[in-house]
Amino acid sequence: MASRSEILKDYRNLLDEIDGWFGACLNAAGAERIRCRSGCRECCRGLFDITLLDAFLIQEAVAALPEEAREAARRRAEPRLTELKRLWPDFSPPYLLNALPEQQWTAMPEDDETPCPLLGEDGRCLIYQARPMTCRLHGLPHVDGSGEVFLDSWCSRNFPGEDPLSDPTLRWRFQEAFSREAALLAELGMLLTGMPRRELDTFIPLVLLTDYDAVAWRHLGGG
Repeated sequence: MASRSEILKDYRNLLDEIDGWFGACLNAAGAERIRCRSGCRECCRGLFDITLLDAFLIQEAVAALPEEAREAARRRAEPRLTELKRLWPDFSPPYLLNALPEQQWTAMPEDDETPCPLLGEDGRCLIYQARPMTCRLHGLPHVDGSGEVFLDSWCSRNFPGEDPLSDPTLRWRFQEAFSREAALLAELGMLLTGMPRRELDTFIPLVLLTDYDAVAWRHLGGG
């Protein structure tokens, strides 16, 4: 069985490939058609689910931040946990959303303007190189090279006045990438819980407030 560090290394490689796709899209489309890039924070708000693969990378990156920045991020995350505990009184570490009814955690308000706690004072991501997969994919449609559409929406600031779904320069091997992500998550689930769980999701603020080393992961194996 692969170790956690080996699983996360493979996941980092996948994220690098996604960055390569996104960069190629930027080069092909130009700045007028795609506004998404480092420094844009229009979508860095609200609560959105990320996997435990992302959570471990975030914790590693946050641990490397200066103490002042690290503690400030945690302070910004605390009110979010308080809000969620009001919604779900029994919610407890490791704060996995999959133990809750799906309709509850997938229906977070879309108009939530609360900034991500990992935005620094200058508005930039404090852990940009370790940001979650969804942050790297956000803003563009996801159309596989086969033509299969995984996501048919895009940021309203991108592609003004046009429909990019038929643009071949945006297509990529999404089916393969998502299958690899699922396989790595199952590996991580097996390593931690003894079960190949493919759904291990949480929110970014909760990652900042959880000690994963203190979690009794094996107790979650049957969940």
